[in-house]
Amino acid sequence: MDKQFAALKAIGAGDFQHINGSLEAHLKGTESILKSWGADETLRVAGLFHAAYGTAGFDEKMVSLTQRQDIAQIIGIEAEALVYLYCSCDRDYVFPQFGQSRFIQFRDRFSGVLFELTIEQARLLCELTVANELELVYTSDEFKAQYGAELFHLFDSMKRYLSVDACSAYKLALHEVSLQSV
Repeated sequence: MDKQFAALKAIGAGDFQHINGSLEAHLKGTESILKSWGADETLRVAGLFHAAYGTAGFDEKMVSLTQRQDIAQIIGIEAEALVYLYCSCDRDYVFPQFGQSRFIQFRDRFSGVLFELTIEQARLLCELTVANELELVYTSDEFKAQYGAELFHLFDSMKRYLSVDACSAYKLALHEVSLQSV
């Protein structure tokens, strides 16, 4: 995966400051969490590149959306599709549906396109979301204190889509802060 990350840099991807250090460190940390949960290579690679096009929570773009084909050549079509799904997610629209609806309608924040997520898309989006946010929780006590209870409730609403390892991880990391919000 280091070769893939080097290729991303070679096409002009920059490194940015992130909440608790560099974006590169955060991306590698997210991939490491997914690896520890036994995620397949596609999901792990998507974790390593999950902010390539910016996200609803982190607007810095490592590469332009016009470079999607280049990214797909580096990481594979399936991983790039997941990276795009993650980056394009209108979180304010999509996340409140988890735990409320059996069918999750997705809104692409770049194009405005609406569609229903497949169960597999929902599973991958949720697993990547939990790994991303837990990497921040693990590396920043301030982030955990500020957002931990909210994240616990979000992840709890997503639990039908999460692996056993992801559920265990968020409950272990955030149980204490979730009790403080009650």
